[in-house]
Amino acid sequence: MIPALMEETLVLLKPDCLEGRNCGEVLKRFEEADFIVFGVKMMRLSDEVLREHYAHLADKPFFPEIQEFMQSSSVIALAMRGDNAITRVRDMVGPTDSTIAEKGTIRGDFGQDKMRNVVHASDSVENGQAELKRFFLENELHGK
Repeated sequence: MIPALMEETLVLLKPDCLEGRNCGEVLKRFEEADFIVFGVKMMRLSDEVLREHYAHLADKPFFPEIQEFMQSSSVIALAMRGDNAITRVRDMVGPTDSTIAEKGTIRGDFGQDKMRNVVHASDSVENGQAELKRFFLENELHGK
């Protein structure tokens, strides 16, 4: 049997997750799936962090709407690790568009649309590492 691959990922609980009072349920689902939370913090996102985080969308006409939404309240950043974390977390959250996400996924159960979709999850090992560095200082991560 091939051993599983331990990976690290960033998950952001977006403003709609906080407003809907779903943070505890979302975190519970990740913990029940055997993910280890090794960093957590609530924060307000600056223009600079948002431009960097959404660099692939920053030149799109709808970016100001994303920025306004992501700055409408605090977010909760989670640093998590686990076996095949990137794929498993993305399977748990479901597709970006909550309207097509299956029930039982986080977005299918709590999301509203493409933007109000409860969480952000890293989409690759490389992005997971870059995003963790963007949202956490090294001394804010347990076991680093």
